[in-house]
Amino acid sequence: MKAIINVRIYDYKNYIENGFVIFDEKIRKVGKMSDFKNDGYEVIDGNGQLLLPNFVCNHAHIYSIFARGLALPFNPHNFVEILEQMWWKMDAKIDNKTTYYSGVCAGKEFIENGVTTIIDHHASGTDIIKSLTMLKKSLVDDLGLRALLCFETSDRYPVDKCIKENISFMDKFKSDHVRGLFGMHASMTLSDKTLKAVARKLGDNPIHIHVAESEMDENDSFVKYHMSIMERLDKFGLVNPNSLIVHGVSISDKELDIVHKNAAYMVVNTTSNMNNAVGIPNVKNYLEHNIKVLVGNDGLSSNMATEYLNVLYTTHLYNKTPLGLGLGEVLEMINNSYDYVSKMLGIKLGKIEKDYESDFLLVPYKPFTEMNSDNAFGHVFYGLYPSFRPNDVYASGKLLLKNRKIVSRKVNRLFDEANEVSKDLWRRIKED
Repeated sequence: MKAIINVRIYDYKNYIENGFVIFDEKIRKVGKMSDFKNDGYEVIDGNGQLLLPNFVCNHAHIYSIFARGLALPFNPHNFVEILEQMWWKMDAKIDNKTTYYSGVCAGKEFIENGVTTIIDHHASGTDIIKSLTMLKKSLVDDLGLRALLCFETSDRYPVDKCIKENISFMDKFKSDHVRGLFGMHASMTLSDKTLKAVARKLGDNPIHIHVAESEMDENDSFVKYHMSIMERLDKFGLVNPNSLIVHGVSISDKELDIVHKNAAYMVVNTTSNMNNAVGIPNVKNYLEHNIKVLVGNDGLSSNMATEYLNVLYTTHLYNKTPLGLGLGEVLEMINNSYDYVSKMLGIKLGKIEKDYESDFLLVPYKPFTEMNSDNAFGHVFYGLYPSFRPNDVYASGKLLLKNRKIVSRKVNRLFDEANEVSKDLWRRIKED
């Protein structure tokens, strides 16, 4: 059993100015330093740092980590051309070895940014079967993270293999560290035949799908099927409770009613949407439809603090008012992420309380104005998030990051090996 002492504790609900946490894989006791008694614990002095729960990334594309520095002919005029000229060329060449090492590299960066639970949307055209197992091996088995994984079913790949990979992974892996969702790319790459095939196998499992990331996806659905994307998914009975409807930049009010009716979640990726010039999600509108909102990174970065900053700022811009979104609503999104993964993994995550998972971080922060239970989130959001970098990160009570360095020698060795893997991937892409 370990004890971290002399820390400010904030879990997006409760604040303790000077406290302690006693833990193993779960938190066993939390309190004020005035009540601390050392009953033989391994004591770690937090030296006044702030102790926070780790972040959840609610939509990632881990394979995209190897796009960093990749130079391809690139002159897109719309969103589909971005996919065609970059991402579809890349994911078509990803094999299981590449998938594994992408998990190592992205996972390492996630840890360094205090993210220890990841919901990923995977694509790998060269190897589909066992690809999620390889991703699990790197993220969960070797790095010690938690993950909800799926394969991006698309008519660009053999659909039977996509369905098989999703279903077999969901059936095989259900633990407090990993489980599967059913992945689908987007309406514009999913025929009615494919949706029927998915519906036959899906059961009551949640889907994880891009919806209306750009107007082109929505327009494609109306031209081909004479209905909106969400109407189309609902027609086939695919929008189960706890499904993740990702992006929604061009989604309509009628479609949001379908999301709400089926108890699904919206997952916004504001930074990526700006980068792809597809627009800004109307987060305020999602909330007004009583939909729970989560936040992802869409594979663009590993820093969730930045994502929350951009959600607030861009929503203010979109609605042309600083009242377009408040800190309380951002706080709700953060807590939604903990509630979602807790429900899906069957654990208690996101609070610094007895019997919650020991997934937390230490970050230096010495406030020069008063910090208390009423204003703690304002301190964290405006004081820490703009340059967020934890010193130490724990997951399941295990120290993954110490003094901003990855603890595991194996992970550091694998990270060094990844350079050759990425070179081989780039060679295959450029030879095509």
